[in-house]
Amino acid sequence: MNLLKTLATVSGLTLLSRISGLIRDLLVARLFGASLMTDAFFLAFSLPNLLRRLFAEGAFSQAFVPILGEYKGRRSESETRSLIDDVATILAWILVAVTALGVLAAPLLIWVVAPGFSADPPKYATAVGLLRIMFPYIGFISLVALAGGILNTWARFSVPAFTPVLLNLSFIGSMLLFARGSNPSIEVLAWAVLGGGVLQLAFQIPALRRVGMLPRIRLDLRAAWSDAGVRRVLRQMGPAVLGVSVAQISLVINRVFQSFLGTGSISWLFYADRLMEFPTGMLGVGLGTILLPYLSRAHAAERHDDYNALLDWGLRLACLLALPAAVALMVLALPLIATMFHHGRFSAEDAVMSADALRAYAVGLPGLILVKVLAPGFYARQDLRTPVRIALLVLLATQAMNVAFIGPLKHAGLALAIGLGACINAGFLFTGLRKRGIYRPLPGWGSFWWKVTLALLALGASLHWASAQFDWLRDGQAFQRVGALALVVSGGGAIYLLTLLVLGFRPKDFKRRV
Repeated sequence: MNLLKTLATVSGLTLLSRISGLIRDLLVARLFGASLMTDAFFLAFSLPNLLRRLFAEGAFSQAFVPILGEYKGRRSESETRSLIDDVATILAWILVAVTALGVLAAPLLIWVVAPGFSADPPKYATAVGLLRIMFPYIGFISLVALAGGILNTWARFSVPAFTPVLLNLSFIGSMLLFARGSNPSIEVLAWAVLGGGVLQLAFQIPALRRVGMLPRIRLDLRAAWSDAGVRRVLRQMGPAVLGVSVAQISLVINRVFQSFLGTGSISWLFYADRLMEFPTGMLGVGLGTILLPYLSRAHAAERHDDYNALLDWGLRLACLLALPAAVALMVLALPLIATMFHHGRFSAEDAVMSADALRAYAVGLPGLILVKVLAPGFYARQDLRTPVRIALLVLLATQAMNVAFIGPLKHAGLALAIGLGACINAGFLFTGLRKRGIYRPLPGWGSFWWKVTLALLALGASLHWASAQFDWLRDGQAFQRVGALALVVSGGGAIYLLTLLVLGFRPKDFKRRV
């Protein structure tokens, strides 16, 4: 299998997800703007999302996929299927309990993560109501993560990569059908979240049937608990939950800080983060999704040279693509925000404030993407404790930066702290892999760096000059901004690629077969 081709497929489907997500966010911005209601919705939506990252896509995947890969490579099909059934049974019943508790405890959860909301009763009550509607989403999306882990282990990357599109389609359809009139209800968005979770899970089921691994959830929990593979997954989940929870605790603390800022701050950060999702999803998530199962197989087979080469390939590709994306986001922050969201109730001030947050987030984009490559270097070896220790240090550093930056930079300071924290995390992970001898850089990095640096300088200069030719907040109608932005981005991208070609880069240099 050609990993570069697989990455292109996964990234292409992720791009489709991001484009549909962008259309979703355009509609949200147009219909609801950056207001008390959107602050309440984004805050409430962040809680099931937090649990999704913590248990579903985070700790569970990190613990489950390497062990499932080992079973697939070394055990019989019946043993592998038994592991999947038992893990699914335990997971399903835990999710039922967590969902019920979440719905009942919604007022307490909102008070804990956003104490500033208690001073505004309408905002607080709205957030509680929205959370109760959306909380069952965590159950559906956790089962989606289980299905995605199985399909990725069987090298069926396309279905999990396309699945997030369905959540966006649920949002878009719900707003077009039900968010009408001059004052649409914000509850439309909450019901769209729940509907999207149902659609995503339903979409995975036929693919699981095709590989013969559709989980069978049983009523007998005792048999599932007695499975040795399940116990291994649960033991691995301990440090995995701790490691992922550190990052999520950092986000929760950020929410606490945000709840004391002015109205609109949470929304400005959300819209900026949505644009960050394009490169992080296409590059970081794509690379991490592909690398983890293949690194796990290489480790299980004791192919150390292949393991090292996979990491080296992932790091070079991440640097080649993440660095220009970061430069583009910093230089084009206002043009991007204004073009995408400066319509309807989303004002010029909202655009400027969101652009400030986007520039701050972009500082950490290379770190965010590199973490997705470096962390699987530990997870595939079933070493989850090292990333946990690193995450604890990053948590302390991030909160110290929050305190230092929030005064002078307001909401942008919180974004900057997250970005710099990601870079610190990547630095520690890289150092850990090198010290343990897990990763040894292959020859050619010196030449690689100076060529990429020259291409980045050409990219930054061209984008800065071109974007300065247009007044993004005042000139023209929406379609004119779209046309101008398309010219600027395509021109800058062409200059970056041409510079690399002139300096000797070729696409074939980044092909990798496994």
